[in-house]
Amino acid sequence: MISREPTIERLATAKSLLLTPFGLDESHLTRALNEIKAHQVDEADLYFQYTRSEGWSLEEGIVKTGSFSIDQGVGVRAVSGEKTAFAYSDDISEASLLDAARTVRTISAAAQNKRAKAATPKIAGGRKLYAGLDPIATLDSTAKVELLGKVEKLARAKDPRIIQVMAGLAAEYDVVLVARADGTLAADVRPLVRLSVTVIAEQKGRREVGSSGGGGRFGLAYFTDAQIEDYVDQAVHAALTNLDARPAPAGEMTVVLGAGWPGILLHEAIGHGLEGDFNRKGSSAFSGRIGQRVAAKGVTVLDDGTIADRRGSLNVDDEGNPSQRNVLIEDGILKGYIQDSMNARLMGVKPTGNGRRESYAHLPMPRMTNTYMLGGDKAPEEIIASIKKGLYAPNFGGGQVDITSGKFVFSASEAYWVENGKIQYPVKGATLVGSGPECLKRVSMIGNDMKLDPGVGTCGKEGQSVPVGVGQPTLRIDGLTVGGTA
Repeated sequence: MISREPTIERLATAKSLLLTPFGLDESHLTRALNEIKAHQVDEADLYFQYTRSEGWSLEEGIVKTGSFSIDQGVGVRAVSGEKTAFAYSDDISEASLLDAARTVRTISAAAQNKRAKAATPKIAGGRKLYAGLDPIATLDSTAKVELLGKVEKLARAKDPRIIQVMAGLAAEYDVVLVARADGTLAADVRPLVRLSVTVIAEQKGRREVGSSGGGGRFGLAYFTDAQIEDYVDQAVHAALTNLDARPAPAGEMTVVLGAGWPGILLHEAIGHGLEGDFNRKGSSAFSGRIGQRVAAKGVTVLDDGTIADRRGSLNVDDEGNPSQRNVLIEDGILKGYIQDSMNARLMGVKPTGNGRRESYAHLPMPRMTNTYMLGGDKAPEEIIASIKKGLYAPNFGGGQVDITSGKFVFSASEAYWVENGKIQYPVKGATLVGSGPECLKRVSMIGNDMKLDPGVGTCGKEGQSVPVGVGQPTLRIDGLTVGGTA
């Protein structure tokens, strides 16, 4: 059973930051929503947000920049059928609320009975996935600068070929309050931190880059000496490996993807195609395919916003719905899509806790949280040993995908040529080209080493960015096209 205490605590925090300082209380929210409901709308909500963020960056041995910002405001939305009217303001006041409410309600005709029926007030259920702390306050400024200096010192000590070190430390304290026309009130207090490490190595005039990092919904104390050294080791290893890399081969071949961050391919090539808006409009390669086989047997894909402390997790989504563990593909069969409230209503299903927005100045839409594939029964070593000739890609860079066709292009930031089950040498410039739906059908071996990424993912969609998580086990995919430089 979910404890109500954390929910009440979050509401109290949200009210103290977003209502009380501006002379507002719940009665003002009800009045604004009733103004909207005087017209015939299907949904209406108010989204208040307070965000305090801080960032520090190190380059050339010194902390060059430090930034601090506070942003707050309210977004007001009315939905009628497929149409949405939206207004937002950084002025949180009764006058602004009522003005926005009267503006957005014009999306629909006035109701015959203009006196809106009073909604029964209720507090939305939620989860307790992370502490409601302010991560900015978990280390003082001196300690933050020293942390970045430690990154610099460790990286340069690893190898004399490391000629440049860049590091960034970011922390954010995000508080949201959602009031819906049905009387629901929900709040969340979301900490978020991230440490990033980038190094440049040089050898015989050749320079290569390696990067690493991580984070999540907790305080800065997470970045212990051991954790910092682990990030530095990964970044240095990637840079030094690429110094010895040969041009990547090209053609159709067996490709083995590493566990963890390579799940970004799953996120981009498959996850976006399972978002409700694309499927409602019929523009996804997965539209109308619920109950059909869309992947090889053994492939089970989830979107799960309920994992403790994860970057993509949420106690409640940005519409006040509790986050969920959603099975999207089970043993190769398509089971469902991820939904926000509007698309769920139009498709005749329930919301899945995936209504997300970048800020109060943006509209919510169906977005992923933590998207990953479950593990199988093969040891990673066995999967690599099964390759006669092919590519092993344990780490990925960026990529692009076309939602309608599912076609993708991804670059491997770390990859190796494999022959007769043995890793031969590192390669550089490998790009993976294919179709998400086809790629899923060509999965022939699934590792028992499923892991999530270290907490670095940010997803972009229609100009909005939100933090996300990805993950997968080691995977063998047959007949994948590799674009190389050889």
